Amino acid sequence: MPASTAPQAPPQEIPQEHVTTERITPEHVTTERITPEHVVTERITPEHIATERVTPEQVTPERRRGADTRALTQLLFGQLKTLEPGTAEHDRVRGALIEANLPLVRYAAARFRSRNEPMEDVVQVGTIGLINAIDRFDPDRGVQFPTFAMPTVVGEIKRYFRDNVRTVHVPRRLHELWVQVNSATEDLTTAFGRSPSTAEIAERLRITEEEVLSCIEAGRSYHATSLEAAQEGDGLPGLLDRLGYEDPALDGVEHRDLVRHLLVQLPEREQRILLLRYYSNLTQSQISAELGVSQMHVSRLLARSFARLRSANRIEA
Repeated sequence: MPASTAPQAPPQEIPQEHVTTERITPEHVTTERITPEHVVTERITPEHIATERVTPEQVTPERRRGADTRALTQLLFGQLKTLEPGTAEHDRVRGALIEANLPLVRYAAARFRSRNEPMEDVVQVGTIGLINAIDRFDPDRGVQFPTFAMPTVVGEIKRYFRDNVRTVHVPRRLHELWVQVNSATEDLTTAFGRSPSTAEIAERLRITEEEVLSCIEAGRSYHATSLEAAQEGDGLPGLLDRLGYEDPALDGVEHRDLVRHLLVQLPEREQRILLLRYYSNLTQSQISAELGVSQMHVSRLLARSFARLRSANRIEA
């Protein structure tokens, strides 16, 4: 018995408007054959490859925006390897690398916008990390520079906040006045041979004694910490458990006392920077705000000052 089959649906009629009556004529058919002339036989020669070197002057904002920064950085590192360190050309290419990668620093600094620090200071600190990364980077290791540099930049910024932490927010005007009070205190101590009174500091700065006291109180917020708090990252117990330990900072007392007698060998500006840094305990950022120069410039002046003292007196910095 033959197998039963399912009934098939009747075929659908094709609407008349879908039917074309145009006949395909020989004109619709191309008879052109593909000849060897249609095939590109030109080979890529070395002349097609750009060999032009990128000069620092060509690293313009427009080029950074329009070109791949990573590719540009790779080219500049390739040039840097062929140059003698310390030469003018080496410094120019190195400066171009710094300039080209500043957006990386700004990106890292933006993560710390919630902190009560001027963004310009944070970018300057991050730039120091960028420079360190450029000097240590080896392009032959196959690692992209941003991947290598970011931990160094962020680490430098975190170190800055760790060393300059403020537990209480200080108004900007009070912070600026606090820097002036510290400077006046140092100057008057040198002039009188003793610690000045609150009234003497107020008279020197032409402010009230209440403002001087407010500045002194605000300054304490920079270094306040809990005796029971464990020290982050060093694995040691809290300060309360460490009281009585030998303080490494005492090792520098004799050195600081010696430096005080050697300051006369330095220019007046460098004397002032050393006094602010090591006797008023101001940070480099605070010194730069006091003197109206960049933090990097303060760092260079400090290094140069100690180099002069070591050279002239053969002491350890």
